[in-house]
Amino acid sequence: MKRRDFLAAAAALLTVDAIAAPAKSSSNKKKAGSTAKPAATKSKKSTATTSKKKPATRSSGTSYRPAVQSAENSVVDNPPEGTSASRLPPVRPPELPSDWRTFEIVTTINLKAALQARTRLWLPLPFAQDTLYQRTLSHAWQGNPLNAAMRRQPDGELEILVCDWRPEDDASLRLTTHVTTADRHFDVTRRTVAPERDDILRRYLQSSRHIPNEGLSRQLGERIVGRIKDPVAQAKAIYDWVVENSIYDPTLPGCGTGDINKQLMNGRYGGRSADINGMFVSLCRSIGIPARTVQGLRVGRSRLFQSLGLRGDEATRAQHVRAEFYIPGYGWIPVDPSDVRRAMSREVLSDTDSRLISLKRVLFGVWEMNWIALNIGNDVRLPDHNGVLPFLLHPRMTQGNQLLSDENPATTPYTISARQVEL
Repeated sequence: MKRRDFLAAAAALLTVDAIAAPAKSSSNKKKAGSTAKPAATKSKKSTATTSKKKPATRSSGTSYRPAVQSAENSVVDNPPEGTSASRLPPVRPPELPSDWRTFEIVTTINLKAALQARTRLWLPLPFAQDTLYQRTLSHAWQGNPLNAAMRRQPDGELEILVCDWRPEDDASLRLTTHVTTADRHFDVTRRTVAPERDDILRRYLQSSRHIPNEGLSRQLGERIVGRIKDPVAQAKAIYDWVVENSIYDPTLPGCGTGDINKQLMNGRYGGRSADINGMFVSLCRSIGIPARTVQGLRVGRSRLFQSLGLRGDEATRAQHVRAEFYIPGYGWIPVDPSDVRRAMSREVLSDTDSRLISLKRVLFGVWEMNWIALNIGNDVRLPDHNGVLPFLLHPRMTQGNQLLSDENPATTPYTISARQVEL
């Protein structure tokens, strides 16, 4: 084929294809036209919907807040996603401490008879249940009570000795108790603790007469934790706030009143151990972390600071309240912000003192067990006694309707001694 004929044939072929292609394209558009347009519309709607779900918060300046935990929406029921409480590990047997110390506690009652008035005693006893940090070995008593019985609540968190004397008899009793203890540590690397019973956790999310979990307490708790999601970090933020904003007042009787409502109303935080550690418990409950106070007695010298232990055997005025909070996987974690403030007051330490900074770090997660736990909880009802006590810490005695066992050392009808022994 000559070059001239080839070019003519190619031109003719291109002309036919150019005419056929637009026809085919237009027919395709007609077929696809009905679907292409709605597809574009759907795409626009989808884009609009997505833009509504975006947290316009950070780009537009609108305030953003994660789901707030509270006593009604606790970390146990609804742990924040991605935090330590939402990744529960397998349960493993706990490791028993190897270093135990045994203490002998002697409580002596001597009271002259009051005519026509029966004498009664309610004496709080150490924990009946064995724990990884405390075990009660024995009780032995001698004296002249008409009746004597050990009473225990069904949950085992309160055990007391109840004694009665006739009106004409002098009240005499000597109770000797042996308790062994081991220092209690919280290990942030081990999350192998079996879960606590639900009914117990519910109880320590509720408010009591003096420890609220809503209102001013909840407002303050939410302000302290801010955007912090991890419950351990939330509790640490509350602990730091209580240490920095409370005042230890040694002039108050006993361990204080534990009235957190009064502190919140006055805007003045602090007091003694029941007041300072009670504030920690209230703030934890308000953001959905179960927490409780633990009433106890110092029974030995302290290796941390002299003011945090006994100086001899005298323990009549050595009552002390501590606190603990619960996180799934870790169990109950011990704290004591009150003793940080006590050491600061008694040892005359400044906020920047390295010893105080170390103590503050230690007492979040550690109990030095030169102290024994007596009982847990608030709003205590004594057997055969009218009324409700905020907590039970001191022995209570009555002659008729008169309360004898107040916190005044001059009128206290009992003495307590404690010392470390070898059995």
